[in-house]
Amino acid sequence: MKLKKILNPVDGSEHSIRSTQYSVELAKQFDSKIVLLHCHATFPVVLAEPHFQNAINKILKNCDELIKPYEDLLEESGVEYEIRILEGSPAMNIDTVVNVEKIDLIVMGSRGVGNLEGLFLGSVAHQVLHKVQCPVFIIK
Repeated sequence: MKLKKILNPVDGSEHSIRSTQYSVELAKQFDSKIVLLHCHATFPVVLAEPHFQNAINKILKNCDELIKPYEDLLEESGVEYEIRILEGSPAMNIDTVVNVEKIDLIVMGSRGVGNLEGLFLGSVAHQVLHKVQCPVFIIK
């Protein structure tokens, strides 16, 4: 089995940090590249200038701050990686990245929720499992 690209979606949670650590170990074993993905909320379209640009700047600053610990971990590990920051639904974006980037494996964190559909997995993990056509490794 060859794992050329591993997708590691992150959201700032402890589960995400652990999923990045697992991604690094797998990337070392299989000589893989990691694609680190973070999806932020959609930009507000009802704001006028300068409020619109201020909202965009705030969202992008938050993304940079959220990604920094993951980037540090990847940099220290020495594995090859790329970062993708996308706007919108994580599950939809993950599916798109899997297809566009030819991802071989997704390594992502699990987050519990209160409804029955997400009883054992977070809603994003649950959606990803039903959408994508590649293996998914869920980390608690």
